[in-house]
Amino acid sequence: MHHFSYKEDDLYCEDVEVKKISDEVGTPFFLYSHATLIRHFEAFDHAFAEVPHIVSYSVKANSNLAVLRLFSQLGGGADIVSGGELFRAIKAGVDPGKIVYSGVGKREDEMEYALKEDILMFNVESHQELERLNCVAGKMGKKARVALRVNPDVDPKTHPYISTGLKQNKFGIPVREALNEYHFAASLENIQIVGVDCHIGSQLTQVQPFIDALKKVKALILELREEGIDIKYLDLGGGLGITYDEEAPPHPTEYGKAIIEEAKELDLTLVFEPGRVIVGNAGILVSKVLYTKRGEEKNFIIADAAMNDLARPSLYGSYQKVVPVRKNKEPMIVSDVVGPICESGDFLAKDRELPPFKQGDLLAVMSAGAYGFTMSSNYNSRVRAAEVMVKGDSFEVIRDRETFKDLVNGERIPDFL
Repeated sequence: MHHFSYKEDDLYCEDVEVKKISDEVGTPFFLYSHATLIRHFEAFDHAFAEVPHIVSYSVKANSNLAVLRLFSQLGGGADIVSGGELFRAIKAGVDPGKIVYSGVGKREDEMEYALKEDILMFNVESHQELERLNCVAGKMGKKARVALRVNPDVDPKTHPYISTGLKQNKFGIPVREALNEYHFAASLENIQIVGVDCHIGSQLTQVQPFIDALKKVKALILELREEGIDIKYLDLGGGLGITYDEEAPPHPTEYGKAIIEEAKELDLTLVFEPGRVIVGNAGILVSKVLYTKRGEEKNFIIADAAMNDLARPSLYGSYQKVVPVRKNKEPMIVSDVVGPICESGDFLAKDRELPPFKQGDLLAVMSAGAYGFTMSSNYNSRVRAAEVMVKGDSFEVIRDRETFKDLVNGERIPDFL
């Protein structure tokens, strides 16, 4: 559930008319609902209330400081994949003891930063990373707490670009090799084994792949304990899907019940890295129609938002619902919603039955709270959009729209030119 709805013919976010925000902020902009963010975080958190757990929100989904601060205030931690995301989390006030560091390519300086901040644990993804982390921790006179990311070779039944738990994916250590890697980790002087990590993909709409992965990981944990390697944390990653079109993903309560039942004999703290399921439907992208054009075979709605603002449709062929900010009662027509980028792949919707938008109308791309701004770019030297958060009957800009000056910040023309 989210707090975007029509009052008569006008789209509102909570108690604020979207057009009012557009009039003051301009377009395009990302718009987030404070009430929806809280509702979704608490729904996930409460699903595991009966067991020890940490909800380490996946920063990559939406990294705005205001969003991170809100989740921190609700007791959440952070799942990070870079030094920059660690910087954001710390700046937003996230407890380092609830931060887990994932990702296949951690640099030495990023390891040093995370060790200095004393994060909960590193989710280690390879033999060489273990060696490097041991060396970095030794130079600092510290012990690095680690979980090894185990690849269970489970099909998550999602888009191949966001599948991470199959043997052909770059992530993690094959489950059959994990025991040997844990023995190696135990032999390292500056490594402290504390957990096991497993993440099989994103936008999953069934519970069973999670359970299949958990069964494989549970067998590993029991075997590790038999050999004297204590495991205190089981990080099951994120990946629970949302509704973009007609998907029917399980509610966090259903997911939680199944996970708790399968993990009940392990007696450890569960760690989760939800991202999309919390922020996805809590945000929209608002754009203005610049022009409409009738081609020989298609109708085009040319908006001021583009693939540089929202990459998912072009990158994954993903469906994102497009609705008018003010309804009209004219017959629907089949159109493409496209942007100003000089690429044929620049679209927000294709072959979609939509109202006959007119020049100057506002449209909203729904379910844009996750992997929207965080994947945006300055391609074609376009400035990145503003971000706005609504709480009740008020709103605040939580990221200013970039300026042309921002585009060249840090660049310089050398003296020899």
